Amino acid sequence: MDNRAQVREFLASRRARITPGQAGLPAYGGNRRVKGLRREEVALLAGVSIDYYIRMERGDLAGASEAVLDGIANALQLDEAEREHLQALARSAGPTATRRARPSPTTVRPVIQQVLDAITEAPAWIRNARHDILAMNPLARALYSPVLDSAVAGATAKRAANTTRFIYLDPAAREFFVDYDRIATDAAAMLRLEAGRNPHDKDLITLVGELSTQSELFRQHWASHNVKFHRSGRKRLRHPAVGELDLNFEAMELPSEPGLRLNLYTADPDTPAADGLKLLASWAATRAADNTGTRHAHGIR
Repeated sequence: MDNRAQVREFLASRRARITPGQAGLPAYGGNRRVKGLRREEVALLAGVSIDYYIRMERGDLAGASEAVLDGIANALQLDEAEREHLQALARSAGPTATRRARPSPTTVRPVIQQVLDAITEAPAWIRNARHDILAMNPLARALYSPVLDSAVAGATAKRAANTTRFIYLDPAAREFFVDYDRIATDAAAMLRLEAGRNPHDKDLITLVGELSTQSELFRQHWASHNVKFHRSGRKRLRHPAVGELDLNFEAMELPSEPGLRLNLYTADPDTPAADGLKLLASWAATRAADNTGTRHAHGIR
């Protein structure tokens, strides 16, 4: 992905959202020709020269020091994810040796699957930074069966199932995700964050191109240049077999597996969601037994 374009559009979009009043500056007159702050106002707040900031907003972050990046981040009132994104863009603008692609993992070690299978009362699964699903426990496979069974987002011989492909390209996603608008917004923002960290990942570039070509909604979210961490929160899912589930989620990095995250869903005790997970486990066991019976009936071992 074009680093200079990412830098230019990210900084311009962050500058446009802040008014002089929000930045603690006087707003002289009511006929400002730009939306948000002017470049010279950002430079003043950041403690850099106007020429230097203009160069940065034109896409040149090469050589920018931590102090300068912090000044820009403070001036633009960036949150934690946005600050990390700015720093990642600056690293990617460095010497060629620092800009090698880091392919996202596409498999997990057997012991990781063993860990997942040992988690029996909560859906648990592993994804990479492109949102490919790489491993799941039985309860997660049951919970995310609409994604895994999707004709456009499920696994094929050439690629893993992908939740963001499901969100944007399968109409069933609007039924499955109760808070679809938020989910779609967050998914694009998480991919944008990864694009800053790893802009030369060919598979990520391919995924973004596919989504941009086929989804107007994704194009809109991608063009916003918003970025977001996905660490914890609540997720409401509408499962076709057990109904609506209001779940807590935790997304945890695996120190032993750089680039992979463990997603774990739980339900508050004594809630309809807790009962729903028990029902889901029963449904999953029945489904597995039916599949085993079918395989035996056809002589498949």
